[in-house]
Amino acid sequence: MTVRHPLRPARVMAEAANLVLTADQANVAATPRDVVWTHRTTTLYRYRSDRRRHPVPVLLVFALINRPDVFDLRPGNSFVEFLLAEGFDVYLLDWGVPDEEDADRGLEHYVCDQLHWAVRRVLRGSGGDRVSLVGWCMGAAFAAMYAALYPAGPVANTVLLTMPFDTEGSVYRQWVTAGTYDVATLADLRVIPGHAIDWANKMLKPVGNYVTTYRRLWDQVEQGTVDREAFQSMARWVADNPPFPARAYREWITWLYQENRFAAGTLRLRGRRVDPAGIDAAVLVVTAAQDHIAPRAGTLPFLDRVGSADVTHFDRPGGHIGLMAGSKARDRIWPDIAGWLAARSASTPARSTS
Repeated sequence: MTVRHPLRPARVMAEAANLVLTADQANVAATPRDVVWTHRTTTLYRYRSDRRRHPVPVLLVFALINRPDVFDLRPGNSFVEFLLAEGFDVYLLDWGVPDEEDADRGLEHYVCDQLHWAVRRVLRGSGGDRVSLVGWCMGAAFAAMYAALYPAGPVANTVLLTMPFDTEGSVYRQWVTAGTYDVATLADLRVIPGHAIDWANKMLKPVGNYVTTYRRLWDQVEQGTVDREAFQSMARWVADNPPFPARAYREWITWLYQENRFAAGTLRLRGRRVDPAGIDAAVLVVTAAQDHIAPRAGTLPFLDRVGSADVTHFDRPGGHIGLMAGSKARDRIWPDIAGWLAARSASTPARSTS
């Protein structure tokens, strides 16, 4: 039997530092894909597959902060790979990297224009008449808003992963409470630096993000158990923070957190009320027990507001990102999501996309 011996501190420090400093070389978002459509900074991708068997395609939607590569984190630990192997036709919406020319792009632009146009392109590319939206974090909120605005549209299924909804009482809301957080002044920057927003998010759990992560890396290097690819792919993704358009940031903070409009039923986009009660697509809500960005308690009220007759809730251990991208996601949640989608992905009559 081979016994592992701890490495000397100097060697541990050197190896750990090398892992951190070379993380930008990690193989992230490696699944082959093709560009279907582009508009301004936004790109719609379709993943290559010869296993497509479900008539309803899947469109993956992530947040404006961080990149959507987390859906395809690394070979062997990729939700995209998993869905492809299960026979789904998979598309990914990438918001790109906004600049000052995008400063006046608000939530309406992303929900009513970019997401709407992407849905139409997915239908055109797949040759089908329905689509499944899978949104994560802010992307989940966008997916829910879209399904609410277009109840007679082509959305057959909506999967909402760790979605912020009722922000009353959340730590994040306490940080940005009107009167103590001047979002208007920040919006004057035109685009909000992504690293600044990422820092603020990490400060919600500073010990875990700035101490525990690196202490765990040290221990794993010392014991020879570190998974180099897992650490570096996540580190590369976490560090990739595109800027946030000023108007979208101001509206997101003001409407969703300071005024809690989505949960209060007062959110309006393009003059139309965004009412979850109008959603008639099948809905799957997934919460993470240790989520501090979109706490489970703030997502659960959505279950009572949504109008769909087909509503499912999965709750699993994990955090806001680890739930779907962690080492246990493949066994803990991916099969359940795929099974839920498969049962609801038969061809159905067409609906209008206008």
